[in-house]
Amino acid sequence: MFYHSGARHRWPLVWVLVLSLGLVGGGVLLATLKNLAACPLCIVQRMLYLLLALEALLGLAMLRHRAGRLLAWLLVMLTAATGAFVAGYQTWLQRWATDTSCAADMAWWERLVQWAGKQVPVLFEASGLCSDPAWRFLSLSIAEWSLVIFAGLLLTAGTMVWRNRQDF
Repeated sequence: MFYHSGARHRWPLVWVLVLSLGLVGGGVLLATLKNLAACPLCIVQRMLYLLLALEALLGLAMLRHRAGRLLAWLLVMLTAATGAFVAGYQTWLQRWATDTSCAADMAWWERLVQWAGKQVPVLFEASGLCSDPAWRFLSLSIAEWSLVIFAGLLLTAGTMVWRNRQDF
């Protein structure tokens, strides 16, 4: 039963896990090689990719249980939607609100990023400006690519819930 019922759920979860960890590692490597400074919104997205990896691990650990699979995919959907919102907001800042400046009072998520940056600087240190795209690939900024990826993950999770709703 494990291999039969879990096979169609296993590979998409493995894909989410590998993609999420690959994007975090790639982001750290790109920042190092290109001397790019991550901004607070970049770090929030990095945290969301790590959360997606944890949710995929949860799904893989609970593959035998229908409720566990459903929970994992619903969490992936929620996190991917949140990531799409954050990346979309950063894209808006980069495209249309380039003269935006930081406020004196930090939002809760900026304080979280600041705290995390002190704990694990290589992953979470934020010193860049959110409105500065800094680097582009195929004419899209990192935030725009992240928006595409989060949207793809949201679509993947929604598809997995929809296709396998009778299994849940």
